[in-house]
Amino acid sequence: MSLALYVLLCAGLVFAQSAANLEQLVGSTVERARQEFNVPGISVAIVKDGKVVLAKGYGVRNRTTQAPMTEHTLVGIASNTKAFTSAALAMLVDDGKLDWSDRVIDKLPEFAMSDPYVTREMRIRDLPCHRSGLGLGAGDLMYFPVSDFKPADVLYRLRFVPLKHSFRERYDYDNILYNVMGALVEKVSGKGWEQFIRERFFAPLGMTASLTSVSLLKPEHEAAAPHAIADGVLKTLEHAPLDSVAPAGSLVSSAIDLTRWVLTLLGKGKTAEGKQLISEAQMKTLWTPLIFTGTPTPPVELAEAKANFSAYAMGEGISEYRGQLKVSHTGGLVGMVTSVAMLPEQKLGVIVLTNHQEGGAFASVTNTIFDHYLQAPPKDWVAAYSSRRKKAIADALKAVAEATSKRNVNSKPSLAPSAYAGRYRDPWYGDVHVTEANGELTMRFSHSPALTGRLEHFQYDTFIARWKDRSLDADAYVTFQLDPQGKVKGVDMKAVSPLTDFSFDFHDLRLAPVAANAPQY
Repeated sequence: MSLALYVLLCAGLVFAQSAANLEQLVGSTVERARQEFNVPGISVAIVKDGKVVLAKGYGVRNRTTQAPMTEHTLVGIASNTKAFTSAALAMLVDDGKLDWSDRVIDKLPEFAMSDPYVTREMRIRDLPCHRSGLGLGAGDLMYFPVSDFKPADVLYRLRFVPLKHSFRERYDYDNILYNVMGALVEKVSGKGWEQFIRERFFAPLGMTASLTSVSLLKPEHEAAAPHAIADGVLKTLEHAPLDSVAPAGSLVSSAIDLTRWVLTLLGKGKTAEGKQLISEAQMKTLWTPLIFTGTPTPPVELAEAKANFSAYAMGEGISEYRGQLKVSHTGGLVGMVTSVAMLPEQKLGVIVLTNHQEGGAFASVTNTIFDHYLQAPPKDWVAAYSSRRKKAIADALKAVAEATSKRNVNSKPSLAPSAYAGRYRDPWYGDVHVTEANGELTMRFSHSPALTGRLEHFQYDTFIARWKDRSLDADAYVTFQLDPQGKVKGVDMKAVSPLTDFSFDFHDLRLAPVAANAPQY
């Protein structure tokens, strides 16, 4: 045997052993994460140096049917959609149809914020980076949980959503401005956002199974079912489309399809076949930080994940991991959470899709894979995130218990139950109904069927809305404000638990009574 042949055989053996070790590491970590976080199914894909080195599913995509999860299983990727929408605008810049410094109203005259100055000065580059002055998740109740709003409704009602901060003052994550981006894509390209995504991304990348909404799923599709805890039990849920804010979070894809996307991102806009999908200049722009997000000290369990900087660019978070530049985003849909994370200098990308709303699962898998390639000291990320999760739950339960312990159990409502009944209106959400029957009050959000529940007296004129759909995990305080004549003049709301998803932005509502015969809004 020649020396050259011997070296090649040894190299092949080492590569095979390395691949086997990686698959074993990922498999064991995923299975531990599935058990620890009670996740039915997880699919993982890894790209390295321009190639797919692993793509595999674990567990089941549907706990009820026990159908297996594979690398082809379709999952709603939620806010990982934002990178596609930002890239769509970059393509239009490449096409010469937009410039990042263009004023939004010059391209989309129907655009308006609640502050005329912000309306006038908002540039296209301000839209993707969460520095508009809107508060965290402002306006999200228009589409989460599922509502009957159309994208055009959301675009119009944006002008009534109050600002919390000064323009460009600070970072606060929002979804609603991605609707504006989708409207811009349609206005400038002449194609609806969904069509643009299919023609300019899915088709050239060969993402043949991917869809623009879970509402397009059919029985023949290999799709994951969403799962969530409801009253302490893991349940299989129905899909919840985000069609009213599609450009922020409606895409559906698989681990294997997303490798095509990640390879292109890591290839500076060039596809695996060598086609320049997005110019290298625009790829650099997309990943240039536009607003710092803060670098809080992580809890001791996650100390190794401390980042010395953290920022947001256009549809991607920019930070670091163990001294390496990290570009990443996560996505949360009802019953599903996902992660797409890249270390560009390592030409490494990790995709983790799950069918349960437990972020500790994808985070522990991603970090374990990163550590493998960085040859970092061993770290049990599953145990670390599990410990952090248990503490967060304990802290939230303690906060709720403390609030309950301070309640005046002897207090009574100021009014008879029927006096609280009526129709209440918020300028951006619309109408919320409170009805009375046999002394019991029920609250119903007119545009969101899932937000229906009884009002349980807490103290004085404050009640707790207990939603019938217990998987929402979003019970809310409802406080009726009275005028000097003892009539209801307004209603304030806020989530009961600190762990309530920020998209339940009850606190942004400014509900006031409207006449019973007023037109529906």
